[in-house]
Amino acid sequence: MNILLIGSGGREHALATAIARSPLCSRLFCAPGNAGIAEAAKIVKLDADDHAAVVAFCRDQRIGFVVIGPEAPLVGGLSDALADAGISCFGPSKAAAQLEGSKGFTKDLCAEFHIPTGAYERFTDAASAKAYLAGKPLPIVVKADGLAAGKGVVIAETEADAITAIEACFDGAFGAAGSEVVIEEYLDGEEASFFALSDGDTAIAFGAAQDHKRVGDGDTGPNTGGMGAYSPAPVMTDDMIRRTMDEIIRPTVAGMKTRGYHFKGVLFAGLMITRKGPELIEYNVRFGDPECQVLMTRLDSDILPALIATATGGLDTVRLDWSNDAALTVVMAADGYPGTPRKGTEIRGIDEADKVEGVKVFHAGTVRDGARILANGGRVLNVTARGATVAEAQQRAYAAVDRLDWPEGFCRRDIGWRAIARERGDT
Repeated sequence: MNILLIGSGGREHALATAIARSPLCSRLFCAPGNAGIAEAAKIVKLDADDHAAVVAFCRDQRIGFVVIGPEAPLVGGLSDALADAGISCFGPSKAAAQLEGSKGFTKDLCAEFHIPTGAYERFTDAASAKAYLAGKPLPIVVKADGLAAGKGVVIAETEADAITAIEACFDGAFGAAGSEVVIEEYLDGEEASFFALSDGDTAIAFGAAQDHKRVGDGDTGPNTGGMGAYSPAPVMTDDMIRRTMDEIIRPTVAGMKTRGYHFKGVLFAGLMITRKGPELIEYNVRFGDPECQVLMTRLDSDILPALIATATGGLDTVRLDWSNDAALTVVMAADGYPGTPRKGTEIRGIDEADKVEGVKVFHAGTVRDGARILANGGRVLNVTARGATVAEAQQRAYAAVDRLDWPEGFCRRDIGWRAIARERGDT
């Protein structure tokens, strides 16, 4: 089977590596890809927003299956265009992708189908949003309703901070994504990322991870797309996974079906594990980045049959085998990130880093210039390692980081600290 993968990040490099190993994969193409993905797939120039061009390419290259990595093409309806052309695709329809594309849509679904989440209200004007704040407990969360590249969420410690966040949304800081605002209760607890596959009827668990969103050590500084992650997530015990499936994932799949939006794809539930149990912070409708890197590193099964069953049905017959090892990834970012990253700098030593036991360096924002690998984004590399424990995986990942020669790059040096503290018995 010929397969097309859409995307260019570390998530897509991890997916490309896993898909290319499958005996079901004859040829793998990727658009637009990156320097690392080029080692596993043929890179093609395609604009995912040009649905007609993607369909034409699939027909010309006899593509039997398309895997869509990022959220924007899903929210934009690429899956629908492929389905209309009779091309099988991993990724939900535009209507089902509202679970990520509109935070208000998701909160309303939770309210209708009794899915545990924080109390909330939706607003289309600043005055009403500001009035709602009066007397509400702090901190409080202000969210742009639509896609805002992970930057549209503010945890406001003061009412003044909340007002500033509201004004930023309605003043156009996030474009159309901020034309509606969701204000919700702050949930206190430990965050976890939980993944499940759904074919519209059946849902199966697909692992858990925890990531580090702040740019600096000790979880300091501004939020980012993620500076590292590890799996499994110790807070997601067997009981917590069962409760998450029963109280959050399965009611979501059933609720979407009731609404006429059969959800076929991956549900990425951002959870807060509170004293009451798992509560939903938000949904994404694609694999996380960098969570996908650690999940694919731990997955021992062929990923492709699971992706195909998700798209075409029969997920209830799929069984997944996972390594007992832990996996941890460290994001190497370009100077200036999460602001304006410095691009075009050369990265040396990737081959040496890959030689560390249990390590694979996934590319994200990279481009090849002859024999050189250059930085071409904010988050540039994902140095990923397996180990018997999170501590061992961390040691291997940082040993590999130290083999990289990239003065213009940086990383956090404490990825996995919470899990390692648990392993030591500190918590």
